[in-house]
Amino acid sequence: MNIMASVNQISAVGEVLVDPGMDLTRRFRALFTLRNLGGAEAIEWISKAFSDESALLKHELAYCLGQMQDTHAIPVLTAVLKDTQQEPMVRHEAGEALGAIGDPVVLDLLKEYSQDPVIEVAETCQLAVRRLEWLQNGGEEGGATDKNPYSSVDPAPPAARKSVSELRAILLNESLPLFERYRAMFALRNLGTEESVLALGDGLQCSSALFRHEIGYVLGQMQHPASIPALRAALERPNENPMVRHEAAEALGSIGKDECVAVLQRYRGDGERVVKESCVVALDMLEYENSDQFQYADGLVRLQG
Repeated sequence: MNIMASVNQISAVGEVLVDPGMDLTRRFRALFTLRNLGGAEAIEWISKAFSDESALLKHELAYCLGQMQDTHAIPVLTAVLKDTQQEPMVRHEAGEALGAIGDPVVLDLLKEYSQDPVIEVAETCQLAVRRLEWLQNGGEEGGATDKNPYSSVDPAPPAARKSVSELRAILLNESLPLFERYRAMFALRNLGTEESVLALGDGLQCSSALFRHEIGYVLGQMQHPASIPALRAALERPNENPMVRHEAAEALGSIGKDECVAVLQRYRGDGERVVKESCVVALDMLEYENSDQFQYADGLVRLQG
Protein backbone atom coordinates (compact mmCIF):
# COMPACT_ATOMS: atom_id res chain seq x y z
CA MET A 1 0.00 0.00 0.00
CA ASN A 2 1.26 3.41 -0.95
CA ILE A 3 2.36 5.69 1.88
CA MET A 4 -0.07 8.29 0.45
CA ALA A 5 -2.94 5.90 1.02
CA SER A 6 -6.35 7.46 0.84
CA VAL A 7 -8.65 7.79 3.82
CA ASN A 8 -10.79 5.04 2.28
CA GLN A 9 -7.84 2.67 2.07
CA ILE A 10 -6.86 3.39 5.67
CA SER A 11 -10.47 2.88 6.74
CA ALA A 12 -10.61 -0.50 5.01
CA VAL A 13 -7.55 -1.64 6.95
CA GLY A 14 -8.87 -0.06 10.15
CA GLU A 15 -12.16 -1.94 9.86
CA VAL A 16 -10.22 -5.21 9.91
CA LEU A 17 -8.27 -4.13 12.99
CA VAL A 18 -11.34 -3.25 15.05
CA ASP A 19 -13.46 -6.27 14.04
CA PRO A 20 -13.48 -8.75 16.97
CA GLY A 21 -14.97 -11.36 14.63
CA MET A 22 -11.79 -11.42 12.54
CA ASP A 23 -8.93 -13.80 13.24
CA LEU A 24 -6.42 -12.18 15.57
CA THR A 25 -3.68 -12.88 13.04
CA ARG A 26 -5.46 -10.81 10.35
CA ARG A 27 -6.01 -8.00 12.83
CA PHE A 28 -2.30 -7.96 13.68
CA ARG A 29 -1.43 -7.65 10.01
CA ALA A 30 -3.86 -4.74 9.73
CA LEU A 31 -2.20 -3.08 12.73
CA PHE A 32 1.28 -3.40 11.20
CA THR A 33 -0.03 -1.90 7.96
CA LEU A 34 -1.54 1.08 9.79
CA ARG A 35 1.67 1.56 11.75
CA ASN A 36 3.68 1.74 8.53
CA LEU A 37 1.20 4.12 6.88
CA GLY A 38 1.27 6.51 9.84
CA GLY A 39 -0.61 9.78 10.21
CA ALA A 40 -3.59 10.96 12.22
CA GLU A 41 -6.13 8.71 10.44
CA ALA A 42 -4.11 5.58 11.15
CA ILE A 43 -3.66 6.61 14.78
CA GLU A 44 -7.42 7.17 15.11
CA TRP A 45 -8.16 3.65 13.90
CA ILE A 46 -5.51 2.11 16.15
CA SER A 47 -6.95 4.03 19.11
CA LYS A 48 -10.42 2.57 18.50
CA ALA A 49 -9.20 -0.96 19.21
CA PHE A 50 -8.32 -0.30 22.88
CA SER A 51 -11.82 -1.50 23.83
CA ASP A 52 -10.95 -5.01 22.65
CA GLU A 53 -10.87 -8.02 24.99
CA SER A 54 -7.40 -9.19 23.88
CA ALA A 55 -4.67 -7.82 26.13
CA LEU A 56 -2.10 -8.98 23.57
CA LEU A 57 -3.69 -6.89 20.82
CA LYS A 58 -4.10 -3.81 23.04
CA HIS A 59 -0.51 -4.10 24.21
CA GLU A 60 0.60 -4.18 20.61
CA LEU A 61 -1.57 -1.16 19.74
CA ALA A 62 0.28 0.83 22.40
CA TYR A 63 3.66 -0.46 21.24
CA CYS A 64 2.98 0.58 17.65
CA LEU A 65 1.77 4.04 18.69
CA GLY A 66 5.00 4.54 20.61
CA GLN A 67 7.15 3.41 17.70
CA MET A 68 5.31 5.81 15.36
CA GLN A 69 6.50 8.71 17.60
CA ASP A 70 3.54 10.90 16.65
CA THR A 71 2.19 13.28 19.30
CA HIS A 72 -1.36 12.68 18.00
CA ALA A 73 -1.23 9.44 20.01
CA ILE A 74 -0.54 11.12 23.38
CA PRO A 75 -4.21 11.58 24.43
CA VAL A 76 -5.24 7.95 23.89
CA LEU A 77 -2.05 6.58 25.46
CA THR A 78 -2.61 8.86 28.47
CA ALA A 79 -6.16 7.56 28.82
CA VAL A 80 -4.96 3.94 28.67
CA LEU A 81 -2.23 4.53 31.25
CA LYS A 82 -4.77 6.11 33.62
CA ASP A 83 -7.36 3.34 33.12
CA THR A 84 -6.92 0.91 36.03
CA GLN A 85 -9.42 -1.44 34.37
CA GLN A 86 -6.89 -2.11 31.62
CA GLU A 87 -4.54 -5.05 32.09
CA PRO A 88 -1.13 -4.18 33.63
CA MET A 89 0.72 -5.19 30.45
CA VAL A 90 -1.44 -2.78 28.41
CA ARG A 91 -0.98 0.12 30.86
CA HIS A 92 2.75 -0.61 30.98
CA GLU A 93 3.00 -0.48 27.20
CA ALA A 94 1.09 2.82 27.13
CA GLY A 95 3.59 4.31 29.60
CA GLU A 96 6.52 3.03 27.56
CA ALA A 97 4.96 4.42 24.37
CA LEU A 98 4.62 7.87 25.95
CA GLY A 99 8.33 7.72 26.73
CA ALA A 100 9.10 6.59 23.17
CA ILE A 101 7.25 9.53 21.64
CA GLY A 102 9.63 11.72 23.61
CA ASP A 103 7.51 14.82 24.19
CA PRO A 104 8.25 16.39 27.60
CA VAL A 105 4.58 17.41 27.92
CA VAL A 106 3.95 13.97 29.51
CA LEU A 107 6.75 14.24 32.07
CA ASP A 108 4.51 15.17 35.03
CA LEU A 109 2.04 12.41 34.12
CA LEU A 110 4.83 9.83 33.98
CA LYS A 111 6.24 11.04 37.29
CA GLU A 112 2.78 10.62 38.84
CA TYR A 113 2.43 7.04 37.58
CA SER A 114 5.98 6.20 38.66
CA GLN A 115 4.27 5.61 42.02
CA ASP A 116 1.56 3.33 40.58
CA PRO A 117 0.63 0.37 42.83
CA VAL A 118 1.15 -1.97 39.85
CA ILE A 119 4.92 -2.50 39.91
CA GLU A 120 5.28 -3.10 36.15
CA VAL A 121 3.49 0.19 35.44
CA ALA A 122 5.51 2.09 38.05
CA GLU A 123 8.86 0.77 36.79
CA THR A 124 7.90 1.51 33.17
CA CYS A 125 7.02 5.11 34.01
CA GLN A 126 10.24 5.53 36.00
CA LEU A 127 12.18 4.40 32.92
CA ALA A 128 10.17 6.71 30.66
CA VAL A 129 10.91 9.67 32.96
CA ARG A 130 14.62 8.87 32.82
CA ARG A 131 14.48 8.61 29.02
CA LEU A 132 12.75 11.99 28.68
CA GLU A 133 15.23 13.60 31.06
CA TRP A 134 18.08 12.04 29.10
CA LEU A 135 16.64 13.52 25.88
CA GLN A 136 16.21 16.93 27.54
CA ASN A 137 19.87 16.84 28.56
CA GLY A 138 20.89 16.45 24.94
CA GLY A 139 21.23 12.69 24.75
CA GLU A 140 24.55 10.92 25.11
CA GLU A 141 26.73 12.16 27.95
CA GLY A 142 29.89 11.03 26.26
CA GLY A 143 31.42 7.69 25.42
CA ALA A 144 31.03 5.71 22.20
CA THR A 145 27.86 3.69 21.77
CA ASP A 146 26.96 1.26 19.04
CA LYS A 147 24.10 2.26 16.80
CA ASN A 148 20.85 0.35 17.17
CA PRO A 149 20.74 -2.05 14.19
CA TYR A 150 17.03 -2.77 14.73
CA SER A 151 15.54 0.71 14.14
CA SER A 152 13.34 0.37 17.24
CA VAL A 153 12.66 3.21 19.66
CA ASP A 154 13.95 1.75 22.93
CA PRO A 155 13.06 2.69 26.53
CA ALA A 156 16.72 3.49 27.24
CA PRO A 157 19.76 4.36 25.12
CA PRO A 158 22.61 1.83 24.98
CA ALA A 159 25.44 2.20 27.48
CA ALA A 160 28.84 3.40 26.35
CA ARG A 161 30.84 0.58 24.82
CA LYS A 162 32.27 -1.86 27.35
CA SER A 163 33.24 -5.53 27.39
CA VAL A 164 30.52 -8.16 27.59
CA SER A 165 31.62 -9.11 31.10
CA GLU A 166 31.40 -5.48 32.27
CA LEU A 167 27.97 -5.02 30.69
CA ARG A 168 26.77 -8.34 32.12
CA ALA A 169 27.83 -7.24 35.60
CA ILE A 170 25.74 -4.05 35.24
CA LEU A 171 22.81 -5.96 33.73
CA LEU A 172 22.59 -8.39 36.65
CA ASN A 173 23.31 -5.91 39.46
CA GLU A 174 19.91 -5.44 41.06
CA SER A 175 21.17 -2.64 43.30
CA LEU A 176 21.66 -0.36 40.29
CA PRO A 177 18.86 1.82 38.84
CA LEU A 178 16.77 -0.03 36.26
CA PHE A 179 17.62 2.63 33.65
CA GLU A 180 21.35 1.83 33.91
CA ARG A 181 20.66 -1.89 33.65
CA TYR A 182 18.46 -1.30 30.59
CA ARG A 183 21.30 0.66 29.01
CA ALA A 184 23.58 -2.34 29.52
CA MET A 185 20.87 -4.56 28.05
CA PHE A 186 20.65 -2.57 24.83
CA ALA A 187 24.44 -2.31 24.57
CA LEU A 188 24.66 -6.12 24.80
CA ARG A 189 21.95 -6.44 22.14
CA ASN A 190 23.81 -4.11 19.80
CA LEU A 191 26.99 -6.17 20.14
CA GLY A 192 25.08 -9.11 18.67
CA THR A 193 27.56 -11.83 19.63
CA GLU A 194 26.82 -15.25 21.09
CA GLU A 195 28.60 -14.16 24.27
CA SER A 196 26.29 -11.15 24.61
CA VAL A 197 23.23 -13.35 23.91
CA LEU A 198 24.19 -15.70 26.73
CA ALA A 199 24.76 -12.76 29.09
CA LEU A 200 21.28 -11.45 28.27
CA GLY A 201 19.81 -14.91 28.83
CA ASP A 202 21.13 -14.79 32.40
CA GLY A 203 18.91 -11.73 32.90
CA LEU A 204 15.84 -13.94 32.66
CA GLN A 205 16.58 -14.94 36.27
CA CYS A 206 16.38 -11.36 37.64
CA SER A 207 13.62 -10.37 40.06
CA SER A 208 11.78 -7.69 38.03
CA ALA A 209 9.14 -9.12 35.69
CA LEU A 210 9.36 -5.95 33.59
CA PHE A 211 13.11 -6.47 33.23
CA ARG A 212 12.69 -10.15 32.30
CA HIS A 213 10.05 -9.27 29.72
CA GLU A 214 12.38 -6.71 28.13
CA ILE A 215 15.15 -9.33 27.99
CA GLY A 216 12.75 -11.55 26.05
CA TYR A 217 11.98 -8.71 23.65
CA VAL A 218 15.67 -8.01 23.02
CA LEU A 219 16.46 -11.68 22.44
CA GLY A 220 13.59 -11.78 19.95
CA GLN A 221 15.14 -8.88 18.06
CA MET A 222 18.52 -10.62 17.95
CA GLN A 223 17.08 -13.93 16.63
CA HIS A 224 20.14 -15.84 17.82
CA PRO A 225 19.67 -19.58 18.32
CA ALA A 226 21.90 -19.50 21.41
CA SER A 227 19.01 -17.86 23.28
CA ILE A 228 16.55 -20.72 22.64
CA PRO A 229 17.21 -22.68 25.88
CA ALA A 230 16.72 -19.63 28.12
CA LEU A 231 13.61 -18.46 26.25
CA ARG A 232 12.12 -21.93 26.24
CA ALA A 233 12.69 -22.25 29.99
CA ALA A 234 10.94 -18.89 30.56
CA LEU A 235 7.92 -19.94 28.50
CA GLU A 236 7.72 -23.30 30.25
CA ARG A 237 7.83 -21.86 33.80
CA PRO A 238 4.22 -22.21 34.99
CA ASN A 239 4.57 -19.57 37.72
CA GLU A 240 6.31 -17.04 35.44
CA ASN A 241 4.60 -13.67 34.87
CA PRO A 242 2.41 -13.88 31.72
CA MET A 243 4.14 -10.74 30.35
CA VAL A 244 7.43 -12.64 30.39
CA ARG A 245 6.02 -15.89 28.99
CA HIS A 246 4.31 -14.06 26.13
CA GLU A 247 7.52 -12.22 25.24
CA ALA A 248 9.48 -15.49 25.32
CA ALA A 249 6.91 -17.04 22.97
CA GLU A 250 7.20 -14.16 20.52
CA ALA A 251 10.99 -14.32 20.65
CA LEU A 252 10.95 -18.04 19.89
CA GLY A 253 8.67 -17.28 16.95
CA SER A 254 11.08 -14.67 15.63
CA ILE A 255 13.96 -17.16 15.80
CA GLY A 256 11.80 -19.69 13.99
CA LYS A 257 13.93 -22.83 14.22
CA ASP A 258 12.14 -26.20 14.17
CA GLU A 259 12.57 -26.62 17.92
CA CYS A 260 10.99 -23.18 18.46
CA VAL A 261 7.99 -24.14 16.34
CA ALA A 262 7.56 -27.36 18.32
CA VAL A 263 7.48 -25.45 21.62
CA LEU A 264 5.02 -22.87 20.25
CA GLN A 265 2.75 -25.63 18.96
CA ARG A 266 2.74 -27.13 22.44
CA TYR A 267 1.73 -23.87 24.13
CA ARG A 268 -0.81 -22.62 21.59
CA GLY A 269 -3.48 -24.06 23.86
CA ASP A 270 -2.06 -22.56 27.04
CA GLY A 271 -4.49 -21.64 29.82
CA GLU A 272 -3.11 -18.08 29.95
CA ARG A 273 -4.84 -16.20 27.14
CA VAL A 274 -1.99 -13.81 26.34
CA VAL A 275 0.47 -16.73 26.11
CA LYS A 276 -1.88 -18.77 23.92
CA GLU A 277 -2.50 -15.82 21.58
CA SER A 278 1.23 -15.01 21.41
CA CYS A 279 1.96 -18.56 20.27
CA VAL A 280 -0.84 -18.48 17.67
CA VAL A 281 0.29 -15.14 16.22
CA ALA A 282 3.98 -16.14 16.29
CA LEU A 283 3.20 -19.33 14.37
CA ASP A 284 1.12 -17.36 11.88
CA MET A 285 3.98 -14.94 11.30
CA LEU A 286 6.33 -17.81 10.64
CA GLU A 287 3.91 -19.40 8.21
CA TYR A 288 3.53 -16.20 6.23
CA GLU A 289 7.21 -15.33 6.28
CA ASN A 290 7.89 -18.73 4.76
CA SER A 291 5.32 -18.25 1.99
CA ASP A 292 4.75 -15.85 -0.89
CA GLN A 293 1.23 -14.98 0.25
CA PHE A 294 2.01 -12.04 2.49
CA GLN A 295 4.96 -10.28 3.98
CA TYR A 296 4.51 -8.88 7.45
CA ALA A 297 5.08 -5.14 7.43
CA ASP A 298 8.80 -4.41 7.35
CA GLY A 299 9.41 -8.12 7.94
CA LEU A 300 8.34 -7.39 11.52
CA VAL A 301 9.30 -10.34 13.68
CA ARG A 302 8.34 -8.94 17.06
CA LEU A 303 4.91 -8.20 18.47
CA GLN A 304 5.68 -5.88 21.58
CA GLY A 305 7.56 -4.75 24.37
